[in-house]
Amino acid sequence: MRVDLKGRYPALPYLYDRARARIPHFAWEYLESGTGPETLLTRNRAALDAVRLTPQVLAGNYVPDVSTTLFGKTYSVPFGAGPVGLTGLMWPGAELMLARTAARKGMPFGLSGVATETPEAVAALADGNAWFQLYTPSDNSIRRDLLRRCQAVGIETLLVTVDVPLNSTRERQSRVGLSVPPKMTPLTIFRAAMRPAWSLATLRHGIPRFKSLEPYMDLGHMSTGGAAQMVGRIVDGRPTWDTMRKIREEWPGNLVIKGLLRPEEAAKAIEIGADGIVVSNHGARQFDACPASIEVLPSIVAEVSGRIPILFDSGIEWGLDIIRALALGADFCLLGRGFLMAVAALGERGGDHAYDILRADVENNMVQLGVRTISELRNLDIHVDPL
Repeated sequence: MRVDLKGRYPALPYLYDRARARIPHFAWEYLESGTGPETLLTRNRAALDAVRLTPQVLAGNYVPDVSTTLFGKTYSVPFGAGPVGLTGLMWPGAELMLARTAARKGMPFGLSGVATETPEAVAALADGNAWFQLYTPSDNSIRRDLLRRCQAVGIETLLVTVDVPLNSTRERQSRVGLSVPPKMTPLTIFRAAMRPAWSLATLRHGIPRFKSLEPYMDLGHMSTGGAAQMVGRIVDGRPTWDTMRKIREEWPGNLVIKGLLRPEEAAKAIEIGADGIVVSNHGARQFDACPASIEVLPSIVAEVSGRIPILFDSGIEWGLDIIRALALGADFCLLGRGFLMAVAALGERGGDHAYDILRADVENNMVQLGVRTISELRNLDIHVDPL
């Protein structure tokens, strides 16, 4: 008997318990954790909840138009699946599943440069909806080759993540001994055995590897569990604005700088020729004393003043959160954890289900607000409660 997914899992948070029950503890800790005392995880949620929108009534009977044009391409919704590293550790083949969702649903999927599938494999399935996220390599020749590979398979949008000058502590991940490939300790084997569906899927798909970066790794001299350390050395580019200028010269497609929280940095991104920015605190995973992304969004919107698109991420769990960001001036939203939680919970069906419930929630709340189009959200009366 086929499960009524909409009835059992009507929103993303309802999928979290099922995801936790299906993936090993070390994978859950990677996906769900922040860093330090993890107060920013709570603040992201609280700051989104603080945004109040006043409905308009007597708007009539209509179906809202949620299609969105971004970088000259029209997507079916104003959101997409954002990049997450080690994706295949959360569920084997997760990147390929989300690429197929992107093709079926007409939304973008951003493949992380430190995920476990290649841009070539993802682009072949995404029907023109694949984006690639770059952590700037310390070796310029590696960077240029990654850009060449993306261009060769038709990827048009590059997200350059700039808010990771070095890996954060992420104490919960350290405590469970997270590594790629997983170290075959008795505890790791026990934790995997406790999640048989994940283990069987891993046996079928293969142990997760950093496939995009393997051409640049000295695999012959890598100790067991040392791939993450080697990847860290490859991508530890500590980018500067000069790095961004070089990437702008090398990349002919859409250049989006991800991880900005200051208006003056948004202005700098425009100055160097970026096509878009992502307002993000890296999902509360890098620096716990950051402001919530939604708190700084209005000042960045005022600075950008419509010159380039503004994307938003960090903390989104509901369609209403997407509406809040759009109402405050964002042009598009990205969800990392949410789509991965759905895939971890439901496998191949997860990406489609996450899309369906988010879209339904966006449409429902637009009708509640009395607006027909995304652009009308910016005309609403907005109040932000003090935190």
